[in-house]
Amino acid sequence: MIYLDSAVINDAIAAINSGWVKGITTNPTLLAKSELSPEETLKELAKICPGELYYQLMQNDLENMIAEGRKAFEIIGEKTVLKIPATEVGFKAVAKLSPDIACSVTAIYSPAQAVVAKEAGAKYAIAYVNRATRLLGDGLALVEDMSAVLEGSNTKILAASLKSPEEAAYAFMAGATHITVPLSILQQMTTHDLSEQTVVEFSKNGAGIDL
Repeated sequence: MIYLDSAVINDAIAAINSGWVKGITTNPTLLAKSELSPEETLKELAKICPGELYYQLMQNDLENMIAEGRKAFEIIGEKTVLKIPATEVGFKAVAKLSPDIACSVTAIYSPAQAVVAKEAGAKYAIAYVNRATRLLGDGLALVEDMSAVLEGSNTKILAASLKSPEEAAYAFMAGATHITVPLSILQQMTTHDLSEQTVVEFSKNGAGIDL
């Protein structure tokens, strides 16, 4: 599935109107760009999002992470997917929250972390592909390794930090079942110079039914 990575309401409307974008992911940085408060932004996004809406926890201790996760669920409802960082306390929070609320583990940089995400009950393991390439050398190899250790499980891979349509496609090829990209990449994924050229040729030389 393909998700929009944005908390800007107008971006969300444009993406959802495409008819093929299935959900929305947010993070603290994206929510800070919204003209509305985080709570109001999430409420508005939940109204228009056709599927899952991701919210990333900001708290750092277990008790408050659990409280924040439950509050996010109260705001968003059944569309909620919590994004919980891949830290020792984060995995504890996933284990506590995942029986009641869909959880994803974000900022995974090793297949071992993907294994722990699975065991903690996460629905998704999130890899930052382009960032992992810059920091580790090969973000797509990370996705491949995660796919191998998660094979046969209920934990799916969501690829984020994708900077081009090509990188998005390669993420699927490496084993991701979901990707999330900003509106600009969504729009770029629909176009190719040769496609535009072919349409021009058909329009010039072809025939169709009258309307």
